[in-house]
Amino acid sequence: MSAQTPVRDSRNARDPRRGVAPAAARTAGHAAAPPHARPAPDAVHPRPAAVYEYKRYSELAGPLTEPPADRPYRVRSRSLLAQEPHRFRAALLLCGAPVCSALLLFWLLRPDHWAARTHVTAWETAADVAMLVSIALIETFRLVTVISNAHATLVARDPVPVTAEHGTRVAFLTSFVPGKEPIAMVRATLEGAVRIRHQGTLDVWLLDEGDDAEVKELCARLGVRHFSRKGVEKWNQPKGAFRAKTKHGNYNAWLDAHGDAYEFMACVDTDHVPLPNFLERMLGYFRDPNVSFVVGPQVYGNYDTAVTKAAESQQFLFHALIQRAGNAYGSPMFVGTNNAVRISALRSIGGLYDSITEDMATGFELHRHRNPATGKKWRSVYTPDVLAVGEGPSSWTDFFTQQMRWSRGTYETVLKQFWKAPFTLSPGKLLNYTLLITYYPMTAVNWVLSALSCTLFLMLGAAGLHIPAELWMMLYSDAAMLQIGLYIWNRRHNVSPHEPEGSGGLAGMLLSALSAPIYVKSLFDAVLRRKSRFVVTPKGDSSSPDRLSTFRIHLLWGGLFGTSLAASFFLGHTHAAMRTWAVLALALCLAPVVVWYGGVVRGRRRPVAAPAVPTARADSQGPCAPAKDPDAVCAL
Repeated sequence: MSAQTPVRDSRNARDPRRGVAPAAARTAGHAAAPPHARPAPDAVHPRPAAVYEYKRYSELAGPLTEPPADRPYRVRSRSLLAQEPHRFRAALLLCGAPVCSALLLFWLLRPDHWAARTHVTAWETAADVAMLVSIALIETFRLVTVISNAHATLVARDPVPVTAEHGTRVAFLTSFVPGKEPIAMVRATLEGAVRIRHQGTLDVWLLDEGDDAEVKELCARLGVRHFSRKGVEKWNQPKGAFRAKTKHGNYNAWLDAHGDAYEFMACVDTDHVPLPNFLERMLGYFRDPNVSFVVGPQVYGNYDTAVTKAAESQQFLFHALIQRAGNAYGSPMFVGTNNAVRISALRSIGGLYDSITEDMATGFELHRHRNPATGKKWRSVYTPDVLAVGEGPSSWTDFFTQQMRWSRGTYETVLKQFWKAPFTLSPGKLLNYTLLITYYPMTAVNWVLSALSCTLFLMLGAAGLHIPAELWMMLYSDAAMLQIGLYIWNRRHNVSPHEPEGSGGLAGMLLSALSAPIYVKSLFDAVLRRKSRFVVTPKGDSSSPDRLSTFRIHLLWGGLFGTSLAASFFLGHTHAAMRTWAVLALALCLAPVVVWYGGVVRGRRRPVAAPAVPTARADSQGPCAPAKDPDAVCAL
């Protein structure tokens, strides 16, 4: 363990413009070379580097303010809708989208639309009823989604930033799993961490699962403190707070060993490079004694693959809207990276919760409990400030692994913890969590019900409803267009510095849709109590390669929809709405396979190109502005 790092403040911090190399370069094989370096013989000249305004996006919540001197500080917030100059248009969308969806649901389910076939067998009648129930549930879930988005649009708020107290003791933590995260990636993150400004004690810690000698040498060189629980039986248990080979077990071991020395801990995943103003923009909210944690958004700096771009876009609604809606109730969800936590609050619930997604489970427990010092429930704050730039999944294999883990963790929270919510959460927090955690199960069940409806009609001729196809399609398209219109209107609140301004987020919408088969698999695993384990999403050169087997779940579902569609032509089951859905579902199942294979073919036809490296603008604090001195750039 190295010596304690010195106190750092804004006066002696290094020039933030000479920052850490961006996430796009943070792999062992993609080194950030000095400007005079010669490209590899098999590489063409690199594309011009993309430039992103990290500094501006790190201050989206507004300028720092001073807390009131005449009264105790409480977190204040600003309504996003109140700042909208075209509120009448927004009101039309807010009302029109859910009302139109509700009218469609009630119209579809009118009793005179129910199928009433005579002279049919009992199983055919049962199939008709099953199809009617499926359609009713599908449209009900869609209505809930529209209401959820409209509600989030209505109540979304940004906190008013305040200056942090001086003299606080802060530990900045990141972890390392040998074999899953390259050393170069760890170095980039630590070099960013030691540049963070703070008026008080700040120690940077690396929580090393492998007690690696090379990592310890790196920590000593950078003045970073090193911790490992390897070989300590107390901190490596088969289950519970110190479960072996889990992120929460690693952090809880550090908390047990060193937590008493600090008031707050700030955390990023190993694949995230923090900006120098990370603590300046987060710690001020802790002036409110009931704030247990503060979280910020995730953005992906390796913005050079189709999967990564779509994965960042997919998170738009969560980071730009849903989390901001949580501010209205003091209950944004805890996210495992880009956060700051009050250590006394975390200790009051026994540390990070034992779950495959420890962040959601821990945040839920904190919101259920009270601050012993004030007797009031713990609250949380979400800031839209982008304070770290990370690395997202760059392959379909890693993206599906990530989505499997996130959805499985949500199901575990629903099955193991959420039953306590009605008894321990305020009505506002209960509403927020209910709308938050229903996304994965509703998406999964919707997919299964849609497949069931297609199969029952296209293959077996079941008829849950008797409605002209043209009328159904017209009304459904109207409701869908209003739903999409609300989504596009909210794109103005996007927190991503990487997505082009004015983009519609189509890639994110498509990726959410084609993730449904993964959520179904995860749901069945959770219901059947199949053992789950914490899997670190591989990064950098450790990223998992894609193979045809990567898409086996999608291909199985595609086979079902394709077979049903083909059968309908032979059996004469020709309802346009059902065929349209089958075609769309089949396209969603095959889309990732086509995108992957297209990339393989293009890769064979063209020479290897040096990657385009995203950088910050010259006036930005973020990773990374070009530096004249090669040593000022983290060589990766």
